[in-house]
Amino acid sequence: MSRLTRTTLVVASTLAAVALLAGCASGSAAPAASAGGEPKTGGTLTYLEPQTWTTLYPPSAGFYPNGGIVNNVTDRLLYQNPETLELEPWIATDYKVNDDATEYTFDLRTDVTYSDGTPLTAANVVKNIDLYGKGDKARALPVSEAINNYDHGEVTGDHTVVFHFTAPSPGFAQAVSTINSGLLSDATLDRTSEQFGPGNATKIIGSGPFVISDEQIGTQTSVTARKDYNWAPPSLKHQGAAYLAGVNYVVAAENSVRVGTVVAGQADIARNIPAPDEAQFAAGGLSLHAAATNGVNNGLSFRFREPRLADVRVRQAIIAGIDRQKIVDTLFTKNYPLATGALAKTALGYVDTSSSYTYDPAKAASLLDAAGWTLGSDGIRAKDGQKLTLSFNEALPQPRSKEVVTLIQEQLGKLGIQVNLFAGDMAAQTKASTDQSVIQVYHSMVGRADFDVLKSQYFSKNRNTLLNLNPADGSIGDPQLDTLLQAIASEPTTAQRQAASEAAQTYLAENAYILPIFEEPQVFGLTAKVQGFETESVGRPTFYSTWLAG
Repeated sequence: MSRLTRTTLVVASTLAAVALLAGCASGSAAPAASAGGEPKTGGTLTYLEPQTWTTLYPPSAGFYPNGGIVNNVTDRLLYQNPETLELEPWIATDYKVNDDATEYTFDLRTDVTYSDGTPLTAANVVKNIDLYGKGDKARALPVSEAINNYDHGEVTGDHTVVFHFTAPSPGFAQAVSTINSGLLSDATLDRTSEQFGPGNATKIIGSGPFVISDEQIGTQTSVTARKDYNWAPPSLKHQGAAYLAGVNYVVAAENSVRVGTVVAGQADIARNIPAPDEAQFAAGGLSLHAAATNGVNNGLSFRFREPRLADVRVRQAIIAGIDRQKIVDTLFTKNYPLATGALAKTALGYVDTSSSYTYDPAKAASLLDAAGWTLGSDGIRAKDGQKLTLSFNEALPQPRSKEVVTLIQEQLGKLGIQVNLFAGDMAAQTKASTDQSVIQVYHSMVGRADFDVLKSQYFSKNRNTLLNLNPADGSIGDPQLDTLLQAIASEPTTAQRQAASEAAQTYLAENAYILPIFEEPQVFGLTAKVQGFETESVGRPTFYSTWLAG
């Protein structure tokens, strides 16, 4: 039996690795609460986001503007300590798992209510997880990518629930600690996908320390502290209601505006501080908080089923032709370590595959020659009358994606590969991302502090960034890849999941399916007025213990 008191999700090196990355932050974290004296109650914090939120349905809330709100208005069954990554009690006071991880039993707190006054009951918890584990096609609500092999939940006592799975689901305990499993009231769970979208924020009811109190579509969302909140994770020093009276989430798309407003003291925190602007936060009264995202690194997915990328030698040539170190040195800071594999060093399942990602332009040219792509008079390689032209997306949520692709364009151009950047807003990028005739190389990342994050990114029925699954005909290009990824989510023990993750990462590297570039942090800029600011395990803001000094 696995219990909270002896959770085995964390490899021994995780804590040291997390501490190492945190130590790279310029100015490190926000000043500790003691730096400003005893915590003070009251005040509304102004928080700047580069983009507006798109949905508050938890399984679809991975986009950082979504998650930054969901994280503060919902509670979860378990709490994942952001420093150790261990699982701790929260709404569940304890849990146990059977030997093959096909049955989970949770004992629940008895004092929790939603902000509309309704109680958080065992039946309500089952209703939450049944929706997240099964989805609802009629309401366009997808299954959570964090929950695998789900069958059903049942109430077995006044305050006890049991969840059953059709096959081992070893990542479920961590899944119910994430914002993707944020608990919602019964009435909220009855909403459609559209009703979780913009214009409906104040109707999304959670049991968290804050409640959404106002929404100005596309520009600002406000949350107010619940005065009766008293069920924070027991391990937290702070208990009771949040210190802040509220938080205003304000959209400030322009980097210069977002940075300048905080530097001038007209806002308290801004997310996504561009690397070139980090130096501004070295001044007195300012600091940076660079949070690890503990997941799949910022990098490229090669759509290997597309004819121009079908030959492994072409993919290997692209990898050898990209100088990742120059990209990091030119565009970023020490808060963005060069990737050594598909996963960040702080991620569960990490293995070093950096030997597959060595910069060698001479080797790249030789591989392209061997694959039959010859240089034309225009400097672009061609084969059988087709030019070696590839389109990359601009990953709008990722830092400096356009600049990254521009440098790659220059580097591959020297080899005779023409790179085009697909421009467009989020809607255009999302639509194009599933069509390999439009986007052949996909730039992205995903944060989740669990082994399953690798499956979330590359599995055909999850994000499918490699387009291993052809959406048009439902065919799978590489069944072996899917088998390896599925094993990560199905092996019952930590050791087996580690081995499965390593096997999948090695396979991705050997087949030249991906090129990891850097470990992506979430970088926040803060004024000294902000005390006690923290992030959860993948870098989303947590305002529960935050307070304003002065």
